[in-house]
Amino acid sequence: MRTAVQLSWRLLRGGGRNSMLGTFLTLAAVAVSTGLLLFAVGADHAFLQRAHADAWRHPGGTSADPSAIEALSTDYVQGKPITVVDLAALKGDAPVPPGMPRFPKPGEVWTSPALARLMRELPADQLAERFPHRAGTLGRGALVHPGELVAVVGRTADDPAMTADRDAVEHLGTSGGPTRIDRFATGASWGAGIYLWLAGLASVLMVVPLLVFGGAAARLTVARRDARLAALRLVGATPGQVVAITAAEAVLTAAAGAVAGLALYAAAVPALARITIAGGGWFAGDLWPGPAVLAGVLAGVPLLVGASAVAGLRRVVVGPLGVARRETPPGMRAVRIVALLAVVAAFGAVGGGLVDMGRAGMVILMVFLMLAFLTINFAGPWVVAVIGHLTVAAARGPARLLAGRRLVDDPRSAWRTVAGVALTGFIAGFFALLNTPASTGEARDELRLAVPYARSAAVAEQARGRLAGLDADVSVRRTETGDGAPAAAGPATATGVVVVEVSGAAAVDRARTALSGLVPGRTATAPADDEVTGDRLLADLRTGALIVLAVSFLLAITSAGITGASAVLDRRQAYAMLRLAGTPLSVLDRARRQETLIPLAVMGGGSLLAGLFFSLPFAQGFGLSGLAGLAGFVVLGFGGIIGASALSRPLLRSVTADPAPRPD
Repeated sequence: MRTAVQLSWRLLRGGGRNSMLGTFLTLAAVAVSTGLLLFAVGADHAFLQRAHADAWRHPGGTSADPSAIEALSTDYVQGKPITVVDLAALKGDAPVPPGMPRFPKPGEVWTSPALARLMRELPADQLAERFPHRAGTLGRGALVHPGELVAVVGRTADDPAMTADRDAVEHLGTSGGPTRIDRFATGASWGAGIYLWLAGLASVLMVVPLLVFGGAAARLTVARRDARLAALRLVGATPGQVVAITAAEAVLTAAAGAVAGLALYAAAVPALARITIAGGGWFAGDLWPGPAVLAGVLAGVPLLVGASAVAGLRRVVVGPLGVARRETPPGMRAVRIVALLAVVAAFGAVGGGLVDMGRAGMVILMVFLMLAFLTINFAGPWVVAVIGHLTVAAARGPARLLAGRRLVDDPRSAWRTVAGVALTGFIAGFFALLNTPASTGEARDELRLAVPYARSAAVAEQARGRLAGLDADVSVRRTETGDGAPAAAGPATATGVVVVEVSGAAAVDRARTALSGLVPGRTATAPADDEVTGDRLLADLRTGALIVLAVSFLLAITSAGITGASAVLDRRQAYAMLRLAGTPLSVLDRARRQETLIPLAVMGGGSLLAGLFFSLPFAQGFGLSGLAGLAGFVVLGFGGIIGASALSRPLLRSVTADPAPRPD
């Protein structure tokens, strides 16, 4: 192996400037794919860390031998939620909450740094008076994100707040308990589980194209390498030696690229930590995957590139003379398109029932998305070859004829140039129909407290006393029974709602503070508060879709630029021959552009339609955001390819400047 490494280094150094440039292109491709792959797995790790930090607040099942009582409720300030965890010890061995040095004593309040800061900034009657006797600050283990508003309140076991049931909205994760526990929950809550599944879906949409691009990175400058290795075979090198040389060159280059990708990701982490999801940014440490995953990525990427490079050596090992003579390889089989059609047909058969299958349906969807990506990439070269034949048949000028012949001669290389944008078209199509409805915009200047109707008058009177000095109107409304008839005033089971109407955001927060603790276990909420969780989730869906598309476009444009430059280096001898025969440089440049844009138009449109098809079971309608996504894909896709192609023009001029081809 040592000899193979030394020989690879000698061949690399002796190949001249163009050879070094080709190696640099491979290194850059691996660096970009590694950095984006680390982002994808790092995002999964970060969401998992958030789920762990959120789990302890949600009371689990009742314990047979409890040592503490836990209850969860949600308050609001300035329209932002405040997570309030009430704890009471039953024994001396009550579990210590995450992020705290000990169990809170009765009357103590521990707050997150962001809540403590807000308590200092706002007038006391708007926030701080809700949480008197502040005893300390919660640590990292108790928080989902740095800006989260959290309060842990210590109480006695017989405190009314520890015996009163919370509002029946536990499925939203905003309230729960009180529950007798012996330890804090460790499973993902409803909200955290949703984000974990969405993160997994986003990872599939990003990771598969990244792996495809990472594997393709090993095949950059493939013609130059094949010709060089074929020459070695013809002078007596064994197949094993050829494989060893190729593997050594690919793995060493990819290892350097992986390290460069790690450096790129490290430089991007501070900016990534500021992306707002679920109400806040990120702890920078959460964005770093565990040591085992990090080592797996840094080791796996070079191995993937090396395996991909070795897999492309079959022609060289079996028939080096054909490579040396520039013989056109045999055409690909139609089984490639059959595999894609089979995946589409299978999804059409089961896709309609995925929504009703819950988590199992989400897993099946992820599997189908992976298969769709892989089969699109598998069928792409075959379709490009067909496009090439059609282009040759319809050619009316030398540029288009040259473009068509190049597509027929090397469809895999042409596909590598447009594969990134084609796969991005699938993602854009998938998100186009996933429009989310706009918020109904409920009022924020009205606070409500639900109580048994028999107590509503007394509670309303107490509210008026607490709100003295505020311009507030307090009234009582009866709820309606299931059939829409007014509930009777007499039965104690009837529910009344104490309604407080104020004007202005500051007055709303003052009223919330004044009403704090009026009804144990319940907080005064505005109608708009009920939409906060849903609105945040919808906003995060849009943010996530934009992030996935941004990563995909970055990958696609990078792929187009690197593979385009690599193709020019691969064909420099053919370009030089054509230039020597009198072909104008402008014709060669037009042929090079058409060789990219023609398959891009077909494959980009086809993959976009495939993405639309796969999103049909989850479609919410085709609205303005969907139209903007598709328009953005067309503009950015074609514009990015044209821009990346323009970067190869100086390289084309350089390789044809000396028409006499120089042997490698």
